[in-house]
Amino acid sequence: MSKSAGRIWPWWAEVPLVGVVAWGTVQEAYVAAGGTLASPRVALAAALGLSVALRYRWPALAAACAVAGAVALGSDYPLLVVVFQLASRGRLALGAVCVAAAMAGSAIVHPQQNLWVTRSYGPLAVLLFALVLGLWAGGRRRLVASLAEQVDHLRVERELRAETARLEERTRIAAEMHDVLAHRLTVIALHTGALQRRGAALPGPVADRIGLLRTASTDALDDLRDVLGALRRHGPAGEAGPREPGLRALSTLLDEARAAGQEVDAAVEGDADAVPASHRLAIHRLVQEALTNARKHASGARVRVEVCYGPPESTVAVRNPGGERSETAATGSGYGLVGLAERVDALGGRLEFGPTGAGGWAVTAGLPQDGRRTEGAA
Repeated sequence: MSKSAGRIWPWWAEVPLVGVVAWGTVQEAYVAAGGTLASPRVALAAALGLSVALRYRWPALAAACAVAGAVALGSDYPLLVVVFQLASRGRLALGAVCVAAAMAGSAIVHPQQNLWVTRSYGPLAVLLFALVLGLWAGGRRRLVASLAEQVDHLRVERELRAETARLEERTRIAAEMHDVLAHRLTVIALHTGALQRRGAALPGPVADRIGLLRTASTDALDDLRDVLGALRRHGPAGEAGPREPGLRALSTLLDEARAAGQEVDAAVEGDADAVPASHRLAIHRLVQEALTNARKHASGARVRVEVCYGPPESTVAVRNPGGERSETAATGSGYGLVGLAERVDALGGRLEFGPTGAGGWAVTAGLPQDGRRTEGAA
């Protein structure tokens, strides 16, 4: 039987089932035929027992054979299997019709058939049990399939959210670098413009080169605004409006956190101006995200911030003990650190975050100044 037929039993279970049903049906026919195998009744019973294998691909045909066998031979083994199958597939009406037809037909054709009337509990109880058991099996199968589908949807949703966080971080990086490059190109354009106004006092070739620098810097600034200017109007996560400057001092961020009531112990070493702007932006974002998470998930806990600007490597470590979750803990997406991992990876660095084992949380990162991936990076 193919999967397209809706088979739920594996072949190694289906074959013994069909064999047992056929054997039981043939045995009943053999006894009823006076102990002889060379009987049309035995041959009909064998065909009836094997017909249950058709219940997946042709359920109506299998049901008709089972009802005919129950009426003609008084054998209910195939009918039990078919009724269970119909009920488990949600075809309760057809299963009930089979039971009613078999009971009515057997009562008419063989009113004294011992298979149906000599048992104290009656054959109807057995058939109804098969119906109920089939309904339970079908409901359980559908529940398992639904749970598996929900798990798959959650996995896809988690991957999409992580990818969205990475894309937002890339957008944030591009927007911040737009600010930095625009500032530096503007400085170049201003200085070359000032020199150009004194061009009459300069040698001709020098004046020409200054004019070229002036033109190139203004053209580059215009191109940069055309390409990335939209990022200033639409920041990450669709937040419109002006953004904060990309290169704020780290001390400003720490002061803002303290002003908000957060207890922060900070140790900043090294010269921030000695590292690339991309590293300073990454460090700023790492500390900002770690402080925000600490406020949400460990409200009132003292946070320890350690920053060391390279060379050869800039490092960040933010640790906090456990604390009470604030009311805003459930409002975040939970993917801020995923986006930061994208930023750190682009710089060839490493980022590690997770619980400390004592109910706290730690975020550590290393950014090599030469851009080569450090040991332990993913």
